[in-house]
Amino acid sequence: MEIIAIKDCELEKYITEIMLDIGVPAHLKGYHYLRDAILISGKNMEVVSSITKLLYPTIARRFKTTDQKVERAIRNAIEVSWNRGNVETFEKMFGYSISSGKTRPTNSEYIARIADKVRLDFKAM
Repeated sequence: MEIIAIKDCELEKYITEIMLDIGVPAHLKGYHYLRDAILISGKNMEVVSSITKLLYPTIARRFKTTDQKVERAIRNAIEVSWNRGNVETFEKMFGYSISSGKTRPTNSEYIARIADKVRLDFKAM
């Protein structure tokens, strides 16, 4: 089944489960921006290669804010989840975690990896 054919609410629910499992706190603004970024990227992976020109401005328009604030909020949400999140889930999803001494993934790496997982999981259905 192609990811575009899936209802947005189903995708949002699935993405939310992954984000909560990783440890992204739902009270952060970046949580909502990140969920939208993953949803958009899952439908069109090309936006990840142009994250500052396409993805951040799209999210900023939806939430009536600036792309700089979107980028910073997403970076903060990733940082918090990296430091406080589920180490086993990070190991499984990214192949490394904070316990291995590596630095956190970049915004685009994080978004692309989760979006790719969502796409693959829904194709398998």
